[in-house]
Amino acid sequence: MAYIMVDIESDGPIPGDYSMISFGAVLVNEALDQTFYGKLKPISEKFIPEALAVSGHSREEVLTFDEPARVMAQFKEWIERVCTDRPLFISDNNGFDWMFICWYFHHFLGRNPFGHSSQNLGSLYKGIAKDTFQTFKHLRQTAHTHHPVDDARGNAQALLRMKKEYGLKIKF
Repeated sequence: MAYIMVDIESDGPIPGDYSMISFGAVLVNEALDQTFYGKLKPISEKFIPEALAVSGHSREEVLTFDEPARVMAQFKEWIERVCTDRPLFISDNNGFDWMFICWYFHHFLGRNPFGHSSQNLGSLYKGIAKDTFQTFKHLRQTAHTHHPVDDARGNAQALLRMKKEYGLKIKF
């Protein structure tokens, strides 16, 4: 199985009413050299200025981004190119990131190449640490900048460290 670490930025709390502005993905392997970055034009007139500000983009700027259907098709093609096996979605906050990626794939392409499942990096670490109050974020090497490729890379680095330093049984 091929783990794809994903991070998204949005202009609101849910897909459909609000828009995914950008997302990044990293194929989890030792090199972390296969990445995808997509910037998507809003699908709704609604947005929350504070949520959009996290992405570092203005409303005027995001209105010039690519059509979501095109970006999602490119992401699907990238997944097919870098994965020799079944792709597995994993993210820091899969309840949020998965919701947008899944919705956008189904809405624009009619199917999600990840299937119906996702994994949560934070929950995985809590299990390793045997403590629901622990966080994995100290395992990141790349700074958390809210650029989705940086954030996905940092989370992938944390997953690699869980394997190396904590003996997590996982194949890449």
